[in-house]
Amino acid sequence: MTDLLITSATAFLGGAPVSDRGVLIRDGRIAAIGSSGEIAALPEAAGAETIEARGGLLTGSFADAHIHAVFAGVELGRLELSDCDSGEATLARIADYAASHTAEWIVGGGWSMAHFAGGTPTREALDEVAPHHPVFLINADHHGAWANSRAFELAGIDASTPDPADGRFERHPDGTPSGTIHEGAQELFAHVLPPTTMAECRTGLLRAADILLGYGVTAWQEAILGAYAGYPDTTEAYTAEVSAGTLEADVSGALWVTRDLGDPDSPIDAEAVVADFERRRAAAAKLGFRTDTAKIMVDGVAENLTAAMNDPYVCECGGGEVERGLAYFSAEDLIALVPRLNARGFNAHFHAIGDRAAKYALDAVAAVPAADRAGVRNHIAHLQVVDPADVPRFAELGVVANCQALWAALEQQMVELTLPILGEERAAWQYPFGSLARSGATLAFGSDWPVSTPDPWQALHVAVNRQAPGETGTPKLLPDEALSLAAALDGYTRVSHWLLGTPGSPG
Repeated sequence: MTDLLITSATAFLGGAPVSDRGVLIRDGRIAAIGSSGEIAALPEAAGAETIEARGGLLTGSFADAHIHAVFAGVELGRLELSDCDSGEATLARIADYAASHTAEWIVGGGWSMAHFAGGTPTREALDEVAPHHPVFLINADHHGAWANSRAFELAGIDASTPDPADGRFERHPDGTPSGTIHEGAQELFAHVLPPTTMAECRTGLLRAADILLGYGVTAWQEAILGAYAGYPDTTEAYTAEVSAGTLEADVSGALWVTRDLGDPDSPIDAEAVVADFERRRAAAAKLGFRTDTAKIMVDGVAENLTAAMNDPYVCECGGGEVERGLAYFSAEDLIALVPRLNARGFNAHFHAIGDRAAKYALDAVAAVPAADRAGVRNHIAHLQVVDPADVPRFAELGVVANCQALWAALEQQMVELTLPILGEERAAWQYPFGSLARSGATLAFGSDWPVSTPDPWQALHVAVNRQAPGETGTPKLLPDEALSLAAALDGYTRVSHWLLGTPGSPG
C-alpha cells in the first residue's frame, strides 16, 4: 500500500478548524498529524505520494451509529421500491417485476406509506398487479409490511387471527386483514416466507460495505443482531467476513432483546437475557467481532400509531392503550434489565420514537448505579418526540442522543401522516437536536439505512437546515432545533467513532 502525505489542509477534528495541517498515512493508517512543514520533514514521509490540499477540508471518516447494513445489502438484490415517487409508480414497478419473476414468492420492500391513502395499501391492489405470486414487501421504515391475498392464505391469517401483543393488522370492516401489517404481526409470515440464507447475508454485507466506504463511512454498528422481520440473526455474516479479513471497516453489533421478552403477563428474566448475551459476546469476540451492546426496541413508529406516547394520539384510533401507542417493554422490565446489562459491560442502545419511550429509556438508565453508568456508553436512537422535561436528563445521565437527522424535515410522510396525529404541542417536540446540544448532551449520528440513505452529507444538510436535501424555499421543521455544521460534522465523525469504540478513535 502506497504511503500518502497530505499537506496544506484545513483540518477539522472537532472545535475550530486548523489551517496548514499535514497528515502522513502509512499502511492505510494515520501515522502523524501536525503542521504541513513538520509532517513533510519526517523521514517516514520521504517517497510518499503527496497531495497538496490547497486549504481544502480534511476531516475524520464518518461512523454510522445506527444502521442495518446486512438488511440494506440483501434488499438491493430484491424488488427495490425506495426510489418510487408515488403509489402508481410503486404498483407499476411490482407489476413489471412480477411479469418476469420465476420464483414462487416476490419479496423486497422500500415502499413509502406516504404514497398510499392513510399509509395503508391493500392486498387487493397487490392482487391486481401480482396475481400469480404470494407477495410480501417490507415498508421503508421496516416497521410494517404489505402482503397480497395469496401470502395471507399461505400464512393461515384471516379474520379470526388475533393481533399479536407487539403489532396489528389493518382490517376491512368484516375483520379480514386488508393488506398492511404493522410491527410484530410481520412475524406471523415467517414460517412461510422463503428463508434468507447466510450466503445472501454475507453477499449483502459486502455489497453494503462497498457503498458505505464510498460515502466515507469506515465504521458502523449493526443495530439488530437477531431474527427480525423475516431475517435471520446476521451475526454469522459478520464473524465470517471479519475473521476472513474481507471487511475494510471497523464494525460492531447490538444484540437484539427480542420483543416477545416484554410479556405483559410476566416480568422479564433479566438475568437469563444477560447470561445469553455474555455467551454470544464471548463467541463473537473470538472471531474479532464486537457485540458489547444490547438493542432494546422500546416502541414502534408514529405514523402507524405504535410509537409510545405519554398522551393519546389526536385521532380516532381505538381505546385504551392503543391511543397512546405500544411500549414493547414495561418501565419495570427495563429497570430490571438495563442495570444488569450495564453492570456486565453492555451498552444499552434504545429505539425510542415517542416521548413515553424516551422517558422509559431514561428512567431505566437512571436506575443504574453511577459507577456502572461510567463504564458504558448508553444511547437512545431516533428521538422523534421528546418531552422538554426529559431533554436535560440526557446530559445528567450521560446518555448519548443517537440522531437520524435526515428525518427532521417537513417531507411528505411527516406532513400527511405524522403531524395530524401528534397535535400542535407535541409536534413542536420533534427531533430536538438543538435543545439537546444546548443542554449539554452528547450527539452522535446514524442513518438507519435501509430506512433512509446512508449518505452522511444528506443527513448533515437536514441537521443544519431542517429542510430536506435539495429544498431551499420550503418551510423548515422547527428551525430553532438546527445544529451548526461544526456540531453536526463532529457528531457524525469523532463522536460516533467514540460511541462505537472504534480502535484509535479520538475521545
